[in-house]
Amino acid sequence: MADADGSRTVSHYGIERAAWPRLDALAYGGDYNPEQWPEEVWAEDVALMREAGVNLVSLGIFSWVKLEPEPGRFEFGWLDRIIGLLHEAGIHVDLATPTAAPPAWFRKAHPDIRPVTREGHVLGGGARQTYCPHAPEYRAACRRIAEQLAARYAGHPAVVLWHIHNEYGCHVSECYCPYSVAAFREWLQGKYGSLDALNAAWGTSFWGQTYTAWDEIDAPREAPTGVNPAQRLDFARFSSASILELFKAERDIVKAHNPAIPVTTNFMALLNKSMDLWSWAREVDLVSDDHYTTAGSPVRHIELAMAADLCRSLAGGAPWLLMEHSTSAVNWQERNVAKLPGEMMRNSLAHVARGADGVLFFQWRASRAGSEKYHSAMLPHAGTDSRIWREVVALGRRLEQLREVRGSRVRADTAIVWDWESWWALELDSRPSVDVRFVDAQFAYYEQLWRAHVTADFAHPSAGLSRYRLVVVPQSYILTSRWADNLRRYVEGGGTLVVSFFSGIVDENDAVHLGGYPGALRDLLGVRVDEFLPLAQGQAVALKPVDGGDAAGTGTLWAEPVELRGAESVLAYGDGPAAGHPAVTRHRFGRGHAWYVSTRPDPGTLREILRRAALDAGVEFDTQTPDTLETVRRVGADGAVYPFTLDHAQ
Repeated sequence: MADADGSRTVSHYGIERAAWPRLDALAYGGDYNPEQWPEEVWAEDVALMREAGVNLVSLGIFSWVKLEPEPGRFEFGWLDRIIGLLHEAGIHVDLATPTAAPPAWFRKAHPDIRPVTREGHVLGGGARQTYCPHAPEYRAACRRIAEQLAARYAGHPAVVLWHIHNEYGCHVSECYCPYSVAAFREWLQGKYGSLDALNAAWGTSFWGQTYTAWDEIDAPREAPTGVNPAQRLDFARFSSASILELFKAERDIVKAHNPAIPVTTNFMALLNKSMDLWSWAREVDLVSDDHYTTAGSPVRHIELAMAADLCRSLAGGAPWLLMEHSTSAVNWQERNVAKLPGEMMRNSLAHVARGADGVLFFQWRASRAGSEKYHSAMLPHAGTDSRIWREVVALGRRLEQLREVRGSRVRADTAIVWDWESWWALELDSRPSVDVRFVDAQFAYYEQLWRAHVTADFAHPSAGLSRYRLVVVPQSYILTSRWADNLRRYVEGGGTLVVSFFSGIVDENDAVHLGGYPGALRDLLGVRVDEFLPLAQGQAVALKPVDGGDAAGTGTLWAEPVELRGAESVLAYGDGPAAGHPAVTRHRFGRGHAWYVSTRPDPGTLREILRRAALDAGVEFDTQTPDTLETVRRVGADGAVYPFTLDHAQ
């Protein structure tokens, strides 16, 4: 449903709330850190924000010590003044809880809150996110500062969004201190109920690891050799879930003071391996993301599109917010290449094209000191007489012209299966090849769809897939029987599925599905494999059409001696360890088709495989429009179509 001001309201954990800030245009602005500057600069900042078209700023993200300079003494006068200035200028506030930056006095008083690495190193201060997520003193302090902020500002008309913490899991995603070990044992008891169940799930009979008491279980810290992979997988699940509990505790506090103000926390969809964002997305009122391009990468615009599509999918297709990106160079890559003239505008509009209803930056004014002083900003060190400032003002005007697209959605008929647990498990120790990496596989398939102008969503393997004509499964290493049944029903109902090698291999406990590979998907794909044949570094094998003729391309990383069990061969191995065996297959299953790709094809060959699968699916696969053009459409609730075309050849 829609309120009078146009914001959506939906039901979430028992209350009705606005799912988008009270804004009448696309959000534009960024992180504002007024505490870094004397107060006489603040009025200038607000005036320049108005000139640039800024309507939303994030405040207080790292301001804990400014707000609570000593235990229990809170100072809000400075925050009152800056919020007042912004409100008078018509600029809205995304107010943060500052819990990503515990004060030095807090670390001194509670030294045991410092996180411990897997190798046993205790991490120091002088940075941010120096805390153990399970330390009771830290948890209590987070609740206290959140309560103080919410009590004071939940009714302020300038505050339209709550921003909990900052980039959860970015720097500390796992902790191995005594607090964390105790919390892990408690989590395991809640999950398994008994040691017998845990021992069975973890396969502890291997290497004599059977546990007879809960306090025998440690965190999977560094050991003489590979640690039990099921234990490491559960520790990753536990870490993501327990850090999510930190977010939920603060969220519930601010919600209790004003349920109408939406709550978010900034994800890093492609950069944060450690948090299962499908679980996190269910707990926020609106999804927001931080995205930074890889400087110097020739495909950074495609990586950007992939991150945006993933973020939109986490939002369930609803509008989402780009919480951070950069006007030009970042400060933390090895070579912080500046963006070319016009690139910042194009990047920003690419996010909007793929469903973002707001474009924010880190940060408003470039810092003079600290670790991020060379990170570009909306107002650079050079001031307003600069290329970046002129582009910032131009972007504000362009976003104002695009206000009509607010609330419209991107519609896709193709989906890519993405699962954080597969990412975790796939890249643990003792796998057949270190060259097989989750995001690499995802990007390889995504890139060829992007170049063919196919807009794709991302989906969890348990998600409903019937609305998609084509579903691609790059390296879903973990597939439970239930998830495999979901894919089976999709194809039986008429869908077209493309599955890459090393998918469907293990269950949720990292235990192999027996009977031959690809495990849970053998019958669906109509193939059987009895042995993996990973390729040597740099090795390539020829792929050729089964009806003869010249080689169609090459494969790298992986090969398999595929046996046909109902499928037909499309491409075969021309040489290498699987010479003569099918390499790419197609299987009619129910009313649909299931394709299997048992190697990593070169880009041109992979695009042709996907083109033929798209033909099965009835998905338009455009190989005529130059792949330097990015084309996306947003569609409004009234059927209005908003086409975006971005030229990356310039």
